[in-house]
Amino acid sequence: MRKLAVALVVATFALSPLGAKVTTDVNPATSFSSYRTFSWAMKPETASPLMQQRIVDGINARLQAKGWTLVEKGDVSLAAHVTTGEKQSLDTFYTGTPMGGWGWRGWGGVGMGSATTTVRNYATGTLILDMFDTGTQQAIWRGTATGTVPSTPEKQTKALNKELDKMFAQFPPGSAAR
Repeated sequence: MRKLAVALVVATFALSPLGAKVTTDVNPATSFSSYRTFSWAMKPETASPLMQQRIVDGINARLQAKGWTLVEKGDVSLAAHVTTGEKQSLDTFYTGTPMGGWGWRGWGGVGMGSATTTVRNYATGTLILDMFDTGTQQAIWRGTATGTVPSTPEKQTKALNKELDKMFAQFPPGSAAR
């Protein structure tokens, strides 16, 4: 029974880091065909300057792949924000029978099950990317990615790239995924 409980714990931790939730929103009156250049109005503030650079480079690369050019003052101004937080997960595993047991064929001693609760702390993060028409200063697009922050820089970079790919899959709005 103990091996089964350990297997359930391992399976739960293996399945718990769900993929990030990525959403986009667009001003429906915006014609993205008129935009060709972009610039940074506000780069994300992160605890790590290396992660900040990975975010900026990842966004730049995806916009450049869509045919946009990074310039000093672009048609579109970008503002990125990063927030992080801590969450807890309580996992309870039960052993024994749910009714306490009745013994052999309904007779005999009453056995008790036990419950073990494990507290798991994990970091969560949100990346928000806003785009503004530089001339009108009106918001034209927002991309948001929220999820569990992986434990190592390598895993964080891999997760970031996956989230940015999802965020820019239908960019500019109305385009098909490449």
